[in-house]
Amino acid sequence: MIFAKWREVEPRFFVIDSQVTATKQSLTNEAFSEKWSAYSNEGEGERERFFEFQKDWFLRLYGFGDEAELAAHLSNFEWILDAGCGLGYKAAWFASLAPGSTVIGIDYSSAAYIAYTKYADAHKNLIFAKGDIAATNLPDGAIGLAACDQVIMHTEDPALTLQELSRITSDGGEVFCYWYRKKAVPRELLDDFFRSHTAQRSSEELWKLSKEVLSLGKMLSELDIQADFPDVPSLGIVGGKMDLQRFIYWNFIKCFWNEELGYATSLSTNFDWYSPVNAKRFSLDEVSADVQAAGLTKTFFNEEESCFSGRFVKQGVV
Repeated sequence: MIFAKWREVEPRFFVIDSQVTATKQSLTNEAFSEKWSAYSNEGEGERERFFEFQKDWFLRLYGFGDEAELAAHLSNFEWILDAGCGLGYKAAWFASLAPGSTVIGIDYSSAAYIAYTKYADAHKNLIFAKGDIAATNLPDGAIGLAACDQVIMHTEDPALTLQELSRITSDGGEVFCYWYRKKAVPRELLDDFFRSHTAQRSSEELWKLSKEVLSLGKMLSELDIQADFPDVPSLGIVGGKMDLQRFIYWNFIKCFWNEELGYATSLSTNFDWYSPVNAKRFSLDEVSADVQAAGLTKTFFNEEESCFSGRFVKQGVV
């Protein structure tokens, strides 16, 4: 039984007993508990629009033409892990696409139980656990596919987390992973400041900050100013023809606003950025080094302004 070291507290809901010793990780866990608890109470319609947006983006991030192609791929694996599952919509999606597989959603925040209460009854091939994806207490090679989408940079040591995901993946199995990408120097300097700033602020102050930067993003977007901005290579600033809000967003300060996704999603996105103390950004060389150290070989790789993402096979078996 691969869950031998887990503690079952309700049918198909487990707790992984591992102690958090790093203060930054503890604060990060609290931030995501706060975020997901708040977002789970927002309007159902807005959440579902966000979930559908995330599903479409997932297909692009990991090189699948459509949902049917992903479903066929998932069906190759008996055990599938959604590492850092949040509210569980992606784990539930995997479970519906691969009914012959068992899907496990793990999250260190209180979102794990929120996900369990929402999805477990509807998907009998779905299991949730509250615990650390960097210390899963799973046996070597227990998982066929481990997906860590938009999560690994929030762990205390992302390189070691990737090695843990590789350890629990079977030979010839796969790891999907996503990393924040380093941006222009002004943006990186401000983001680094916020990592220390947020550790000293209450959740009320962080929600206030998130609302303020949302208002900035919304105002800049509504100005509807288009220009051909210059590159500033010495600072890593990338110009080109774009909206003023996007130019400031990518190069200076994250001030997210998306009218189509709605206010609550935009607010949650800003809180997601400014509240976690652990939120590392990566260069391509750093990603490549971590993948190699984990004993993984690239089979698909995607680069975007915001991120790197890819599919990797363990021990070079394609």
